[in-house]
Order: sequence, then structure tokens, then C-alpha cells
Amino acid sequence: MSDMLVPLYTVPEETFASEQIVIRRALAPEKRLVLDWVQKHFNAGWADECDVAFSREPVACYIATRDQELLGFACYDATLKNFFGPTGVKEEVRGQGVGKALLFRAMHAMRENGYGYGIIGGAGPVEFYEKALGAIEIPNSKPGIYRGMLRG
Repeated sequence: MSDMLVPLYTVPEETFASEQIVIRRALAPEKRLVLDWVQKHFNAGWADECDVAFSREPVACYIATRDQELLGFACYDATLKNFFGPTGVKEEVRGQGVGKALLFRAMHAMRENGYGYGIIGGAGPVEFYEKALGAIEIPNSKPGIYRGMLRG
């Protein structure tokens, strides 16, 4: 998968509204819970990247919760500065706008940190990012930063 480029100054305001679901920056004492959840629902590599996001000041990980249940997460500045990801949403709530809300929240945080453009590393759902953000594929970026990465 190729990387994608996002002009952060054009990211729309968040449109997600839910009485039950809260999108917020993760707190340091939630680190173990979030990392365990990411590993369980996705993979250990994403949990490792998420761990780095927790080391940033402020924490560079947003979470979606409902009634003390973790529904999704979105990280930035994890594997590299100015990179968005990893991100994921629990299968049962996909298609309800949770992933998009997490994406927008993280992109706005990147803009507030002084970035003009954001990079989505190894972008999965290309059409989603194109539609939601106007992201464009970066030529010659496959396999990108993950080239030669050890895999276990």
C-alpha cells in the first residue's frame, strides 16, 4: 500500500455527533488497556506503534468510547513524526462514523501541532481517505517506511 498526502488546512470540521459515543485524547493511565485492546482486535505491530503515540506530549492517540467500552483508536506521530496511523474501529461499530470522527480529530491535532500536511502511511482504505480528506497517493511510496521491516 502506498502512502497518502493530506493538506491539513482543508480538513473539514468534525461532523460526528453522538450522545453515547465520546471521542477524546487517551490518558496515560489508560495505556495498558488501549494497547491490549489494539493487540486483541488488530495486531501486535499496531499496539507497538500505539505505545509510541502514548510517549508523546500530549498523548498522540485518540479513542472512541461508549459506556466504558473502547470502540476505536487513532494515532499520529507514532512510527514517524507527521504520520497518521495506525487507526482502527471495532467491527460492530464500523460504518457509523466513528472512524471518520477519530480521523478528523487526529488530523486537527496534527494541524494544531504545526504541520501543514499529514501523511497516511501505508494507507488501507484509499477511497475512504480520498473522499473524507481529499488525500492523494504519494508516487513511489510503496512499500515506504516499512521497507525491510522485521516481521514475526
